[in-house]
Amino acid sequence: MDERSSRQVPAERLALRPGDTLLLVDLQRDFLPAGALAVPQGDAALQAACRAVERFTRAGLPVAASRDWHPADHCSFRHRGGPWPAHAVAGSPGADFGPGLDLPGDACIVSKATEAAHEAYSAFDGTDLQRQLDAVGTRRLFVAGLATDWCVRATVLDARALGYEVVVLGDAVAPVEAHPGDGARALAEMVAAGAQLAETSELAPTVSRAASARSATETSTG
Repeated sequence: MDERSSRQVPAERLALRPGDTLLLVDLQRDFLPAGALAVPQGDAALQAACRAVERFTRAGLPVAASRDWHPADHCSFRHRGGPWPAHAVAGSPGADFGPGLDLPGDACIVSKATEAAHEAYSAFDGTDLQRQLDAVGTRRLFVAGLATDWCVRATVLDARALGYEVVVLGDAVAPVEAHPGDGARALAEMVAAGAQLAETSELAPTVSRAASARSATETSTG
């Protein structure tokens, strides 16, 4: 499935609104080119995600981010019999968020896969992400991150199961493709689960003014 040709969200439906949250999945150095578990085109996805962060921040809307935060003996690592090279070890440079990712000071950050014996691909698995999203009134998630066919897929499917509307930002995700076609299959599965596809360029540029006016009205009448 080509991400652009399968886009489902008309531009007029992408005006950001209260209840929207941007969720960044594992945009960490080890998943970028030259990282321990490099995702091809991960740098392009990061750049697009940075644009989305800017839009949401200007609009005064919440931003959340997940990160792998593995112990050194995590079960997913090859030396433990898992499928992946060691990556995103807690506190290591590879676990840092990618360069240029300027998260707002109040961003919700959750760490996952923190137990040696438990794998966790979804940002909801073993974290309090749902509680934090609900605390800020999230109804619709805009999802960016790495990798399309693993942690993004798992996160989106869980989000749909939990009842959130989901928009996957196709230019702000990228697949690792352990097998050719995994990325397209993952996108198709997310769409089948009710997620929609869009591009960061379709985020309404006028949202910040509308959100600012709404915020000012609420403040003056509060």
